[in-house]
Amino acid sequence: VNVKLQHGTLIVSLLTRHIANNAPLLTTRRTNALNKLPACGYAKKVAAKGKAKGMVKEELKGPEVCKDPARLTSYAVGVNIYKEGEDPKLKPVEEYPEWLFQLNLEAPYMLHELEEDNWDYWKRLRKENIWRHNKLRKGKKF
Repeated sequence: VNVKLQHGTLIVSLLTRHIANNAPLLTTRRTNALNKLPACGYAKKVAAKGKAKGMVKEELKGPEVCKDPARLTSYAVGVNIYKEGEDPKLKPVEEYPEWLFQLNLEAPYMLHELEEDNWDYWKRLRKENIWRHNKLRKGKKF
């Protein structure tokens, strides 16, 4: 290829040679804006290993339920958070604080059942207003 040729004729001669000889095209041509754009390559979806369309998914099993009445009355079953170790043993009632037995374990009080002078009334009012606002934002009727 003659280098003294004009730039346009150089590209034409390179293309002609490429077509004729089926040789790789030289990269001496001018790059335009389209050549500089990045290609949009999306990540391929990872195929799940060992799963076919007809296979049944394994169900997760929860902890075993203790039905032994002697163990349920002498240990706090399910309180141990560690993989190893044992559930703590229950102490006599006298060793626990008084407020523990005064906790309300029933359904929470409704707003009309509480007195307005109480802190619980205002907490419950705020919570119900948040619930109402969230339902209105979702567009659901309440």
